[in-house]
Amino acid sequence: MGGSGMSDLASKHCVPCRGGVPPLKGEALRPYAEQLPDWKIVEEHHLLKTFSFPDFKSALDFVNRVGEIAEAEGHHPDLYLTWGRVDVKTYTHKIDGLTESDFILAAKVDRAFAESRARAEGAH
Repeated sequence: MGGSGMSDLASKHCVPCRGGVPPLKGEALRPYAEQLPDWKIVEEHHLLKTFSFPDFKSALDFVNRVGEIAEAEGHHPDLYLTWGRVDVKTYTHKIDGLTESDFILAAKVDRAFAESRARAEGAH
């Protein structure tokens, strides 16, 4: 998991996109990508990461937690839930590309995953 960069991004809040803002491209993506090395930047358009779980219920609980974060931030990722796995894809739909808010959301999702793993390990 990321170092201080993740917590720095995770402490920020997503900013609503009003449109007309150019998406981040090329070198502008680098500082964000360095803070979230486990996320894939796909075609400079969206972020993608797969999270693994020991069972369906754990994955579903994570999806619900990500949903809470998305609602609180007003920034909503695409979520794909299957047994033992959740794929998270995020981009700013209004501009059909990436903004800082996508990286902030990704960092918050990483933090939620780390917290769910810590809780699961504490339960054993």
